[in-house]
Amino acid sequence: MSWFIRKEKGIITPTEEKREAPDGLWYQCPNCKKIMHTREHKLNAYTCVHCNYHERIGSDAYFSILFDDGVFTELDANMTSADPLKFVDTKPYPERVKATINKTHLKDAVRSAYGKINELDITVACMDFNFIGGSMGSVVGEKIARAIDHSIKTRTPFLMISKSGGARMMEAGYSLMQMAKTSAKLALLSKEKIPYVSLLTDPTTGGVTASFAMLGDFNIAEPGTLIGFAGPRVIRETIGKNLPEGFQSAEFVLEHGFLDFIVDRKDLKEKLTGLFKMLQ
Repeated sequence: MSWFIRKEKGIITPTEEKREAPDGLWYQCPNCKKIMHTREHKLNAYTCVHCNYHERIGSDAYFSILFDDGVFTELDANMTSADPLKFVDTKPYPERVKATINKTHLKDAVRSAYGKINELDITVACMDFNFIGGSMGSVVGEKIARAIDHSIKTRTPFLMISKSGGARMMEAGYSLMQMAKTSAKLALLSKEKIPYVSLLTDPTTGGVTASFAMLGDFNIAEPGTLIGFAGPRVIRETIGKNLPEGFQSAEFVLEHGFLDFIVDRKDLKEKLTGLFKMLQ
């Protein structure tokens, strides 16, 4: 019965024959801590196959999920921030922007594009949290405004995917002006009777929540999304009280009447198609 007895101690595979597992092959869910294959996670629209946790994703992933065959035409792709206030904190604002562009390969915190979703022409603006916390600066407001203009010009439904920490402090009043600017453009969109759906993703806070993110014909959100104006910690310290369980989650906001419904990312494309067809 020696066939199951180890006759030689240690591992004797030559070094040149050893193989390392490639980086990024596995994904560990931050919520349930279970591990799945990265490819499986991607095919599941970047949601956990065990607990359905929705990972934060950016415009690249949303565009690949929504647009037919991942085909789209980007609008205003090279627009970048100026430095009207000559702002300096730990580093000058232009240096921070340049470093963030090099790190993320994004030009700013929003990308806009048009293409087809289930053969339906649509215009989309999608925010990226990786770019200075998805903060709303002048470029964000301008690109959203221009995307709305494109939607009006082409008579195509408009989808806004929000993911932001709020206004960009490096642009101060210029940033706050984008709230009024985008809201005015959406009023023109409504006047033209062109459908607008606002999708709130984790997190959507500050001036974004207080303007274009809550002005949709339908305001919808992904499960577990943080939605609010100020963050829970700031509110808790201000009022000096513990907050209700699940405070500012999409489910809490839906229960209190500020959302129309919550949609699973895997069903997003079909749901949006149905909504836009119903609104047209």
